[in-house]
Amino acid sequence: MSSSSSSSSSASPSSPLFIAALIVLWYSSNIGVLLLNKLLLSNYGFRFPIFLTMCHMSACALLSYFSVAFLKVFPLQQIRSRSQLLRIATLSVVFCASVVGGNISLRYLPVSFNQAVGATTPFFTAVFAYLVTFKREAWVTYAALVPVVTGVMIASGGEPSFHLYGFIMCISATAARAFKSVLQGILLSSEGEKLNSMNLLLYMSPIAVLVLLPATLLMEPDVLEVTLSLGMKHRFMWLLLCINSVAAYLANLSNFLVTKHTSALTLQVLGNAKGAVAVVISILLFKNPVTFIGIGGYTMTVMGVIAYGEAKRRLK
Repeated sequence: MSSSSSSSSSASPSSPLFIAALIVLWYSSNIGVLLLNKLLLSNYGFRFPIFLTMCHMSACALLSYFSVAFLKVFPLQQIRSRSQLLRIATLSVVFCASVVGGNISLRYLPVSFNQAVGATTPFFTAVFAYLVTFKREAWVTYAALVPVVTGVMIASGGEPSFHLYGFIMCISATAARAFKSVLQGILLSSEGEKLNSMNLLLYMSPIAVLVLLPATLLMEPDVLEVTLSLGMKHRFMWLLLCINSVAAYLANLSNFLVTKHTSALTLQVLGNAKGAVAVVISILLFKNPVTFIGIGGYTMTVMGVIAYGEAKRRLK
């Protein structure tokens, strides 16, 4: 009797073992999709970031439906009105822009520098929150953003593989990600229209595919021909593409589950550490050159992000 109860408690959603497994899944899927994106877009000559994003969104659409319809991982929240659907479609377009921009930047920038620029998301979130909603933060919070921006400026100057177009796309993707979070807070603010992250992904993903399909055909017209050719040349490319697409969904699912079973603060702490882990692994894997100036700039940015999060938490 006691052995059965102990085994059931070890498998319960609140057990340390279960939470540890979720965190491992969150880390591996988030870092995995980032590294696989870089591997496909740079090392394999797969120069189709829009099509790659469409593969991600297709996997998210199919797996989200499977998770809610058959596995019952999360309860289904119905769309209540046409205006709510229109708002979700707007968020989906902004979401597409952020993911495509991030994938384009990985063609030209190393993962380490991509992560340094991506860490400035809180800065853009604060800017858009002020411009769109006129929401002001305490001066301490804004002061914490100074090292965030300064660190990226230092890292840019010390980046041996700096590419202007890649940098512009990375900054644009980071800004679009921040804008989407602010926009989501406005468009889905009423209690009746709030959706959890997985239901939002369930509805955004098919809309994203409909947006990305014509964009792919228009801007990447030779994608099928080149992809088939690369698939014949690199026998593991199709497998990597499938794993990458599934990892994109698992990153969203694990993000939702870690937040549900721990807290948003835990996720924030894990997120700060994840960037550093991704940087170290990418440098070891891709052997891109780094400088002490670049490392110093990235460290300053991460410390600024931590200070910003702590200031927000204390002033709540």
